[in-house]
Amino acid sequence: MMMETVLSRSLRVMFAGGAALMLAQPAFAQDAPIQRVEITGSAIKRIDAETAVPVTVVKMADLKKEGITTVEQVLANLSVSQSSQGTSQVVGSGTGGASFADLRGIGANKTLILLNGRRLANNALDSSAPDLNMIPFAALERVEVLRDGASSLYGSDAVGGVINFITKKDYTGGTVTVGADSPQGDGGFSKNANIGFGYGDLDKDGFNIFAMFDHQSQQRIGGTQRDFNTRYPGGLSGSTSPANYYQEVSANPAGPGCTTGDKLVPAGDGSCLMTTSSFVDYIPKSKRNTGLIKGTFKLNENHELGVEYLSTESKIQSGIAPVPYGGLYINRLRPDGSLNPYFPGNGSIPAAVTLDPNYMDIGGANTPGVQPGFVHAKWRDMPNGSRADENINRQERLVVELKGTLAGWDYQTALTYNQNKLKENLYGYSDGDMITKGVLDGVINVFGAQDAAGTALLNNAALNGNIMNAVGRTKGADFKMSREVGDWLNTGHQAALAVGAQYEHQEFRSAANTEYAAKVIASTGIDPNTLNEGTRNVSAFFSELNLPLLKNLDVTAAVRYDKYSDFGHTANPKFGFTYRPVNSLLLRGSYSKGFRAPSLYELNMSEAYTNSGNTLNDPVNCPGGTPIPGKSAAANCKQQFQVLNGGNVNLQPERSKNGSLGIVWEPINNLSVTADWWSIRLTQQISTLQDFDILTDPTTFASYYHRNPSGDLATDGSQCPNPVTCGYIDTRYQNLGDLNTNGVDLSASYKLRTKDYGTFTFADNATWVHKYEYQNFIGDEMHQNVGAFSGNSVIFRWQNTLNLGWSKGDYAAGLTGHYKSGYADQDVEDHPGHRVASYTTWDSYASWQALKGLTLTAGVRNMFDRVPPLSYQSAVFQAGYDPRYTDPTGRTAYVRATYNF
Repeated sequence: MMMETVLSRSLRVMFAGGAALMLAQPAFAQDAPIQRVEITGSAIKRIDAETAVPVTVVKMADLKKEGITTVEQVLANLSVSQSSQGTSQVVGSGTGGASFADLRGIGANKTLILLNGRRLANNALDSSAPDLNMIPFAALERVEVLRDGASSLYGSDAVGGVINFITKKDYTGGTVTVGADSPQGDGGFSKNANIGFGYGDLDKDGFNIFAMFDHQSQQRIGGTQRDFNTRYPGGLSGSTSPANYYQEVSANPAGPGCTTGDKLVPAGDGSCLMTTSSFVDYIPKSKRNTGLIKGTFKLNENHELGVEYLSTESKIQSGIAPVPYGGLYINRLRPDGSLNPYFPGNGSIPAAVTLDPNYMDIGGANTPGVQPGFVHAKWRDMPNGSRADENINRQERLVVELKGTLAGWDYQTALTYNQNKLKENLYGYSDGDMITKGVLDGVINVFGAQDAAGTALLNNAALNGNIMNAVGRTKGADFKMSREVGDWLNTGHQAALAVGAQYEHQEFRSAANTEYAAKVIASTGIDPNTLNEGTRNVSAFFSELNLPLLKNLDVTAAVRYDKYSDFGHTANPKFGFTYRPVNSLLLRGSYSKGFRAPSLYELNMSEAYTNSGNTLNDPVNCPGGTPIPGKSAAANCKQQFQVLNGGNVNLQPERSKNGSLGIVWEPINNLSVTADWWSIRLTQQISTLQDFDILTDPTTFASYYHRNPSGDLATDGSQCPNPVTCGYIDTRYQNLGDLNTNGVDLSASYKLRTKDYGTFTFADNATWVHKYEYQNFIGDEMHQNVGAFSGNSVIFRWQNTLNLGWSKGDYAAGLTGHYKSGYADQDVEDHPGHRVASYTTWDSYASWQALKGLTLTAGVRNMFDRVPPLSYQSAVFQAGYDPRYTDPTGRTAYVRATYNF
């Protein structure tokens, strides 16, 4: 409370001082103002771009030479980025095809994404963070990466860092680029093209208008086009073809050897497991179209009006295994009283185990049409083929900005509108009610080939349709201004002040298509009544003061006050310094507090049941993989159990404390070496307990188990929320434990110019993580995550990117190396203690300016065809490796041609 009072007072003093200074200072003369620039992480425009915080600037011209065509690839080049979700994770997981940035590995929702210094709308599916696929890649000029917390300037989310994607300010003439990428292996071919044209010289004509259009498309890489999933049986599922069946004891017509059927392996109890990983796409099919129109109009010498409109559409299509049905019943008799030929022991289906003709458990007794003596069955709908998921994501953004100088102040003000819409369509699914009844009535044969009636019913049950629709909108206004305010301490350098204010209205809505969702709930787990929606208003005020204490020592202080209409208010300060003892050496450091506001989704998500992400044993009914007496392995061992997800309106913001201390050394011309120590402490993390943790520690997490009257956890979406059949674990959002991480960023760059041999460049960027520890809940022990798979991810001890370049006249060439250190893999029952090897790839390119305005580029990514190292992770659906950190594409050749006119 005392800290908040101090911050409030500081805020009032800084704003009052800013207002007084603005009124007291005389207006500038009409001479042309000195050109100042604004660097990400500071609101003060300045001539000297060096600040107290570490900023990495990435030029798009360099990245395009390396064959990079997506923002997702840009982030993969940053050693500070601990990627956790790329486009490929859409497969089987309902991410909407979004790709997120994750600086420091503390969560994508704690990395702030800006486009030209302003926020984009968050991905509408869960309102967590902007989708990188929405960034207009072709229009980018550079990317500025602030490797430090910045809530004192930007507010929520700027905890792990800030990535500011900056487009061209103006453009004249025309440009056309076409290119293609061809992997050595099957699948994954991609092509890209962009075109741009601009007209008007801002200084001479008083205006500039330009437009950029970008198209990218990539073919899928299917589960049979690479062999990583054959390293071990991946994606094991108890829903098989032919089906597993059981009363008290499990069996399968193909068991116990499981040498027949589709992709089966023995389960060890007479039943079989199906390896579904070969159905899963390594890389989904994708297509993106982006258009950006930007106009700048010079009103007079001191004021400019800018209008920017962005429109992006991303379409991601992925494939997974056919629909599983885990809660089927097979009657001994058909409704007309005749023997069901598809019941084990009747007709052509032999009974592998002794069946009780009077068997009737609680589940069957409460299910209409189930007769005594039935068997449970788990089957996969192979006749209707693989499932496919299509996500269509559309982003629109309009910014109207006025900027210039007024009474000696550099100012910017703008109105913004952002909208993100997402539509999710499904293909290859089937009507669960029709399938369930067809099996129960003896029409569908879950053990073999179908007759005409079974085929007709399956065809009629096939369902394609729209299942989810989401929209997120933000409307905002902002204003900031800065200026030099005098040499207060006679250091020969001017103090500078910035003040600003923001307002934003946020809203989002995500809803299931009820009619369709109800028919496919058994295989999707999506509640047909899903409706997540919320709105809020956010207002903020901030101020920043840069004060030279000595000729070679500057200090900076900043504070921001945010008020949210849902959870309340927060104030966050920042202090920094730069000290240059000699011209070649700069010392810098900062300390700040930050926060991440709970998202509208985390606050308002409706409660819904779905399948757990991991296939695990019920620790009570199947400890160590062996079912206890009276419990079947088919329902309790190696299953995806039902979990209850939902929001929490009582969530509080996540809090952070950030610190950094760095050195920049330039001993000779064109040589620069930097080292920056950084530290982040997070408290009140907003998250859900992982199903893996809950299902491996039934004592600690006993309160999260909600079993049905039979003492079981449900394994099928159709069993919930029925209180008789639904058993689940609770994974709703809450404020959980702490997180501490720190490490060092290292970089070195050198440029060598020679008269006869051209210019050589060298750059190396590395991140070493010393500590990363976290709690799953308040009071939990600290879990170590550096160099080890813990929870559902890994934090790399070392990441490194090395760039070597050469240019002379019309020719250029380069070599880029990427390195990730090895780590202890996810600890799985059959492969304890496995270590994932380090991962190193090398890329090369060469370019030639063949004609005036025409540049040709060719290159090879992953020159030595390094395959992803073996991993037994089960956090995502691809098996045999971890697609969040490695690339399954393999050696890929690419060509680009750019013509400027």
